[in-house]
Amino acid sequence: MASFVRISALAWVDILAEFAMYVMMTYLTNVWKLSTTHAAGIINIWNGITPVLASVFAFFVDAFMGDFYMLVVSSIAYNVGLGLLSMSTPPVFGPCKDYKKECIGDTQKVLFYTALPLIAVGMAGHLVSLPPFVELQTKAENENENENENKIFMQIAGLIMVLVVMLVGGIGLPYVKPWSLRFGIPAICSVVATFLFFTGWRGYKHNEPEGSPLTTTARVFIVTARNISQTIPNPNELNNEDDTRPTSSLRCFDKAAIKVPGDQQSKKWKVCNLHEVEDTKIGIRMLPMWLTFIVVGIVLSISNTYYLEQANHMNRKLGKIKVSIPMFLLFYQATSYIFAQFYSYLTTFTKKYAPPIGIATAMLLSVLCCITSAKVETRRLHRIRDHGLLDKPDEKIPMSIFALLPQFMLLAAVDGIANNSIAGFFRHQTPEAMRKYLGFCTKGVLGLGTMGSVLSVHVVGRLSERNGKPNWFQYTLNRSRLDRYYWVLAGLSAVNLVIYIIVAYFYKYKESEAEDDEAKGEGEMKQDFQENNCCC
Repeated sequence: MASFVRISALAWVDILAEFAMYVMMTYLTNVWKLSTTHAAGIINIWNGITPVLASVFAFFVDAFMGDFYMLVVSSIAYNVGLGLLSMSTPPVFGPCKDYKKECIGDTQKVLFYTALPLIAVGMAGHLVSLPPFVELQTKAENENENENENKIFMQIAGLIMVLVVMLVGGIGLPYVKPWSLRFGIPAICSVVATFLFFTGWRGYKHNEPEGSPLTTTARVFIVTARNISQTIPNPNELNNEDDTRPTSSLRCFDKAAIKVPGDQQSKKWKVCNLHEVEDTKIGIRMLPMWLTFIVVGIVLSISNTYYLEQANHMNRKLGKIKVSIPMFLLFYQATSYIFAQFYSYLTTFTKKYAPPIGIATAMLLSVLCCITSAKVETRRLHRIRDHGLLDKPDEKIPMSIFALLPQFMLLAAVDGIANNSIAGFFRHQTPEAMRKYLGFCTKGVLGLGTMGSVLSVHVVGRLSERNGKPNWFQYTLNRSRLDRYYWVLAGLSAVNLVIYIIVAYFYKYKESEAEDDEAKGEGEMKQDFQENNCCC
């Protein structure tokens, strides 16, 4: 129980920090006075690199560090990052104490841009190592106790604490007006949580690194490159220790399994077995499907950037109550969870097709979401023009913030169903040795899309100003044509949906887990698609 509390405190801090970071867009546009696209670019790169780092860290945990030392390194980085973020606000080291653009000096910029990657390291490290480390410690503590009762008790206690922290972050933290405190409270909590974690240093059970399956993939590529001059081998020339059935596509990788003289057979970087080669082929064949998920990430990136900037100066009152922007994060997360669970319930009886249909459903919803967002933004711009607020970006817009709820709800549905379905796709198609990386693969793909949104904004902006026309992305959102960008995203999502359907049609989707023993070539494209497109 003691270990559970010490380690879970790190997770509770993650939730609090997430709420503090959620309003970063408003901080950069209101205090730093950055342009909308500049602020969104910073946030999207940070949001995108965090899950990508998690995929990298998962390899280091398995190959070198283990979960405990990853938590040590990432928690220290987290503490320093959140501390530097708090100190980057004007009252600490600024040339003046006001939260204004002129009070943001070079010192603040250095501290801020140093803090963001450190926070990304902290979040990514916790994402990778916190859940398995908690599970390992609770399992060790329950070996001599009534495991079921303790497990249920800890789950209930943990859930209550998560709800408390979410309410504090979503309702309490926004009432803290000084930004230095709003960022400083999570920093202080992080230090306390890390101290608690370190107090149990000697009592923790450690898991030793056992090697990463990604190393096997690297071996296949390296051995294939070494044997590139060899002719494609016949099946009887392959190192096939467990009677794996070779597939007909990507046969150039069979060169990694060419038998070598007996004295070199044990050298792993000289030869691979056919099972390792086939596992690698599965990953390569998944790439076309994998790439279609990136556009989903581009659409999801607008949730805590452009959506928040739209909400920034809208009327937040609900009767006499003023709703804080972080409440939208609570709404978004709750809606995302509900849609994910609802979709899982609907597909209970169609597990075979649940992941591909779910991905298509999420892509279709992303089209509807972008269309809805475009129409709401057009309406918002009309209000701005009608009230002469084009050049008054800090003035309140006479339009309720709740007009944004439909687009938030649709995007949350995309998030929930897409994450659930993509994870299901990876779970069903990925080789068993790689299944630990499922969650990281899902988040990593969407993270690439989040970073890709920066490029999409740049390209769309450049194209929009051709023939002397004004760029759709101006310094302030009031002067921008964000509605047109949403229409572009709707079109891009529609095209991506068509491409996905084509790729999914040609993909030979594994029917059931029982097929693993009957067909080792799972995840293989249909034969006609292999012969025409996989020419290796």
